[in-house]
Amino acid sequence: MSTKATTPPDVGRRRQTPAEAALDANALELFARIAQAGSFAQAARDLGLTRAAISRRIAAIESAVGLALFARSTRSLGLTEAGRRLHARARAVREAAEGARLALRQTRDQLDGTLRISATPGFGRHVLVPLLARFRAMHPAVRFELFFTDRRVDLLREGLDIAFRITDAPPEHLVAQPVLSFGVHAYGLSPESVTQPSDLARADVLLLGQGEEPYPSIWQHEGGARQEVMLQASVWGSDLDALIELARQGAGVVIAPDFCIQDRDSAQSGKPDLQKLFPAWRLQVGLTRVQALTLPVPSGSEAARVLVRFVREALGTP
Repeated sequence: MSTKATTPPDVGRRRQTPAEAALDANALELFARIAQAGSFAQAARDLGLTRAAISRRIAAIESAVGLALFARSTRSLGLTEAGRRLHARARAVREAAEGARLALRQTRDQLDGTLRISATPGFGRHVLVPLLARFRAMHPAVRFELFFTDRRVDLLREGLDIAFRITDAPPEHLVAQPVLSFGVHAYGLSPESVTQPSDLARADVLLLGQGEEPYPSIWQHEGGARQEVMLQASVWGSDLDALIELARQGAGVVIAPDFCIQDRDSAQSGKPDLQKLFPAWRLQVGLTRVQALTLPVPSGSEAARVLVRFVREALGTP
């Protein structure tokens, strides 16, 4: 009599249900990090992922367990009752994982390698360069290759690690982290002769990128008032630093982002500092935020993420 061969059953093992598989340590840590961040966008920045990737992973977890873990609205992100019950255990997993990573970092050699960094010229020269010097003092094995340009760059195609760009609509496939918000103001040496935006219509104005045609400008007061002024440039061009230096030489009023005007020690420079001519007014422009763009994990480098975090903290960006 023939007997059918049988596969011996697993001893002491039980196949995971889809819900159990969905709530592994990685998923629990992710859930806890998002709950801590308070929003998908902030969690994406903290984790070096895109917001779309965060949303997909949470949707997969909720689908597998059959429960909504987050209560979403247009302005906030909270936990449902099921999410609150899960959060205590997930937080313990997150803390254990962070402790393990900290222990590894403390025994690992400091950061090294070459970071290829692009930035807009104004931000790069006036804000980024001093921060890079401080970062290299902390991590001397890290090297930088710098590309300061106003041209839109492609991180993947051009092999860049970080791009600091003035944008409010970063590409969705990149991780975008705000590093600096700024205003655009009028600067000169004689505040008594130019006291409000309308005075610019009769002043020597130095403008970035403008030609001979008058430029219609709108100025916004912090109290809500607005003034429309036609600006006629006496000097214009593509090099903002040259225009700023002309203003320091007394050649006129320069319109510039505030991060490009650095305070100087008059005694050392031998020249008076530029002054913000009417501080309560700012030029109304479309984009007023610099963001750091990096590749998502795992494509992006650890050194790039550390540098972006350092820049954000140095500039006091929440």
